[in-house]
Amino acid sequence: MDWDDLRTFLLVARHGTLSAAARASGVHQPTMGRRLAALERRTGARLLQKTPDGYTPTAAGEAILGNAERIEAEVLAAERRISGRDVRLEGVVRVTSVESIAVEILMPGLAELHQRHPGITVDLVADTRSLSLSRREADVAVRMARLEQNDLVARCIGIVAYGLYAAPTYLVAHGQPDFSTGGEGHTLILSQSDLMGLPEMAWLTTILPRATPALRANTRYVQREAARAGLGLACLARYLGDPAGLVLLEPPTPAPQREMWLAVHSDIRHMPRIRAVTDALAATVRSRSAVLAPA
Repeated sequence: MDWDDLRTFLLVARHGTLSAAARASGVHQPTMGRRLAALERRTGARLLQKTPDGYTPTAAGEAILGNAERIEAEVLAAERRISGRDVRLEGVVRVTSVESIAVEILMPGLAELHQRHPGITVDLVADTRSLSLSRREADVAVRMARLEQNDLVARCIGIVAYGLYAAPTYLVAHGQPDFSTGGEGHTLILSQSDLMGLPEMAWLTTILPRATPALRANTRYVQREAARAGLGLACLARYLGDPAGLVLLEPPTPAPQREMWLAVHSDIRHMPRIRAVTDALAATVRSRSAVLAPA
């Protein structure tokens, strides 16, 4: 079997669609389709079936899924061991982080990194998805929670403070929220349902249990702009809320703080280009500590 074809099967089974598998691998979608068809012709078996919810493995696909995952693990381990001996300060380093952190916090550091090491190209994936460092979907991750895989090296590089915000026009129209009544008569700007377990969302709905949702959004920028438009009260990171012309309110209990973590796979952490990128990111976050968690 050709590993590229087998990897195509594994990615489509994992992500459910050809388009999602193509994005994860950096291969064009038609190429993914051709490789999958070639594998099924070569094996003489249908490995994936298309359903309304996407591709799922057939019985034959299920039978080889574990083998494919073990082969993938060995190939990736070999790649990491080889690349871990690469001493060049050049090449591509794939970094993943959420969009607002990438734009507001990390970008100055990446600009300085390019000036010092123009041979390093940063492939920045600004997404809420948690890409796998073990599967080489990314080399370096900057996240708001610690990545717990055993083969990763992670360190806390900063603290992010949050606050409760409202637009001046909203406060003129609705007044200050009465926390003793649970914020009755007020509206909230929230994350989408699958993100409501985040500490800042849990805190917001705890201090204002009788306020009603006006908008749910999956990006912090949308939440901030909704607050600026007067849609409701929002819990935002201070680095987003403070410069936006919003009013920082004083709730009865302090808004949460969260740790910012930087993670890299242990096999590649000593590569010069990886070390240059992680050092630049950590230094940038440290330099913005007063913005991330104002006194």
